[in-house]
Amino acid sequence: MTGGNTEFELGGINHLALVSSDMKRTIDFYSGVLGMPLIKTLDLPAGLGQHFFFDCGGGDCLAFFWFPDAPDPVPGISAPAGRPEQGELLSAVGSMNHVAFHVPVEKFEDYRRRLKEKGVTVSPILNHDDSPMGISPDVNEGVFVRSFYFQDPDGILLEFACWTRTFDESDVSHEPKTAADRTIPKDEHAPTA
Repeated sequence: MTGGNTEFELGGINHLALVSSDMKRTIDFYSGVLGMPLIKTLDLPAGLGQHFFFDCGGGDCLAFFWFPDAPDPVPGISAPAGRPEQGELLSAVGSMNHVAFHVPVEKFEDYRRRLKEKGVTVSPILNHDDSPMGISPDVNEGVFVRSFYFQDPDGILLEFACWTRTFDESDVSHEPKTAADRTIPKDEHAPTA
């Protein structure tokens, strides 16, 4: 990686907070399947719910709220409806699309095999590159990250990813899109008479 924050001394992600429908099942998956230690549990005041924290490595945590009255998820809006190889990537503005965990490049393929052995459905390995399709069938000098995707019991899209090269100035070369570039179907957000 290059560069660094010149405004604030940030040390990564303290925690990312998601919402669980079943905290026991969430513990079984994140601690039991993925091996993340449960390091802090809280009952929220006034019966609002719970807030649990898992150590996901590097001083970072993945946290979950459990709310007794949380609305059900809306696949394709609150999160992608499935995995990228199934053609599912879209989620709404302000949604959390997926969580990618950094894994060592030398253990990447073994970790995929181990998840499959634990009964987790995983995507094919994707070699992300700068080609027009963004994916290469093989690892070459243009591949900058390798990854595969899977979902937790609530359908939260997760990814194991490993960087394969260091970025330089040429890796920041695209003009950012604006709200004016969005395409919204005509029947959505149209004023009603």
